[in-house]
Amino acid sequence: MKAADIRELVVTEADVGERLDLIIARGCELSRTQAATLIANDHVRVNGQSERASYRGVLDDALVVMIPPPPGRDITPESIPLDIVYEDDVLVVVNKAAGMVVHPAPGNWTGTLVNALMGRGQPLAAGGAPERAGLVHRLDKDTSGLLIVAKSDTAHRALSAALAARRITRRYAALCWGHLKADAISVDKPVGRDPRDRTRMAVVADGRAARTDFTRLARFDSGDLLRAHLHSGRTHQIRVHLAAVGHPVVGDDTYGGGGGRKLAALPPRRHFLHAAWLRFRHPVTGTLLDLRSPLPDDLRVSLAALSDMPELATHPDPLDVFGFYNASDPVPEPTLDEPVAGGLDADGDADGSFDDEE
Repeated sequence: MKAADIRELVVTEADVGERLDLIIARGCELSRTQAATLIANDHVRVNGQSERASYRGVLDDALVVMIPPPPGRDITPESIPLDIVYEDDVLVVVNKAAGMVVHPAPGNWTGTLVNALMGRGQPLAAGGAPERAGLVHRLDKDTSGLLIVAKSDTAHRALSAALAARRITRRYAALCWGHLKADAISVDKPVGRDPRDRTRMAVVADGRAARTDFTRLARFDSGDLLRAHLHSGRTHQIRVHLAAVGHPVVGDDTYGGGGGRKLAALPPRRHFLHAAWLRFRHPVTGTLLDLRSPLPDDLRVSLAALSDMPELATHPDPLDVFGFYNASDPVPEPTLDEPVAGGLDADGDADGSFDDEE
């Protein structure tokens, strides 16, 4: 049985005088009705005491919210075509399309990558919960590219450990607005929930350590084509880090890059971020796997528009033109079937590795 989700909040100046149900709704990313239900069912404490939903927040009030686990729900296998880049008896690497949610959750119980994987009729690692079966990391809904899925629990443990130990090299193609201050920069800033908007992430002092290396591959009039190398995998990490240095991802409505969508020739709800390159040791054989995903059609068109190079729209992989795959680094020798220290954290992530960026 899943444990309840315990959230601890402190009333800030912005919350003073607000109703308790509103404070809980904002702080826990719930609807007001959901927050009021938790309060009515005695799942909320204010300074150790029960209060009504109409209670008005006082500065520094300590709030404890117990969110019961959702009732179990069967995940339906679905026949959804997938682009498989690599597969053997223990793992599969999928080239995920933009617009596909990775795993089932409220609001998206069907049509996800996990539904599609289950529909293939092959075993998947338990992964901690049925809705996350096989997943080693994940990508944001509107980010495309390579994603690793484990078929066996042994492979899942080894791959999760490799990810946590930074032994899986993940490189993304990104287009940002404006120009970086140098051809290569490293952004080493902690990432956590935005205290002003709990639906977003932000660089915050008490966030989780996060580092992204950016290399400029080309400089265009309105932006830079970048290779982003993840050293950690926080939610929306690349997008947050680029926004933090003043150069948001092109098409990113959430973090300030949504303007100029027509100029960038991008469809609605699409940002220019693609998980293009994975390098890692096979969890059983130790063989080095070097897997690549060319830019999808919509991003080729966008790159052609912003670069003023129309021929890129039909190029097999424009990333080759700009030397995206020229980077090299040593891949550590594998430690096969190594357990993940600490197991799953409060977010259901393997030592922070599962809340992968995009």
